[in-house]
Amino acid sequence: MDTLTLWQLAALAAASALVGFSKTAVSGANTISLAVFAAVLPARESTGVLLPILIAGDLLAVLTYRRHAHWPTLLRLFPAVAVGVVAGTLFMTWAGDAAVRTSIGAILIFMAGVTVWRRRTAAVGAEPAAGSAPPTAAERLKARSYGVLGGFTTMVANAGGPVMSLYLLSAGFRKLGFLGTSAWFFLIVNTSKVPFSVGLGLIDAQSLLLDACMLVFVVPGAGIGRKCVDRINQRLFERLVIGATVLGGLQLLLNP
Repeated sequence: MDTLTLWQLAALAAASALVGFSKTAVSGANTISLAVFAAVLPARESTGVLLPILIAGDLLAVLTYRRHAHWPTLLRLFPAVAVGVVAGTLFMTWAGDAAVRTSIGAILIFMAGVTVWRRRTAAVGAEPAAGSAPPTAAERLKARSYGVLGGFTTMVANAGGPVMSLYLLSAGFRKLGFLGTSAWFFLIVNTSKVPFSVGLGLIDAQSLLLDACMLVFVVPGAGIGRKCVDRINQRLFERLVIGATVLGGLQLLLNP
């Protein structure tokens, strides 16, 4: 923290507030936060600093939308996510800062492309109900594919949000079911990532000190998101998120 300028601290504070906002309003918007943290801090270490902030946002989202989760969907995803997290951990054991920056940049741009594709093709239908018919083989394969990709991207770059957004929307979730299922998913997955991040040296006393300073900004961000969720112009905001994500990804790719 001693080496960070006032402007850098302000950028991290704004990115932390956006984490809270994204968790209660627009899932996946924290890809902007990812780009900011990776630009201000060493890219590899930034993933460890950001993780406790994401968990704080997940806790607030669960408190807000805990009754709207669809647990059969979550239980289908978790085994494949575990495989992706392990694969991401193995990648992080040998990847240096330049490789991580390049990987995060590529993932951000890929996720932006996925989001554009999802906005053009996905139609939100009825929310799945508990006790619905068992999933087909194609649905199970889709869950496994998205789960592995989500686990890998969330471990390497904390960038599993767009993957989950695409999966949940393609499954027909409405807004509250979407936010509730996503909240529980990321609380469980992000919490499970803590031992891996500690083992990789990504979370230590210095990173936790910076987290303690940034966590205070997550709460007002989450409060603003909860108040805006029913009023927000989703189409315009997603366009801004996509544009900022692409710019952040290009910045990381061009300055490894």
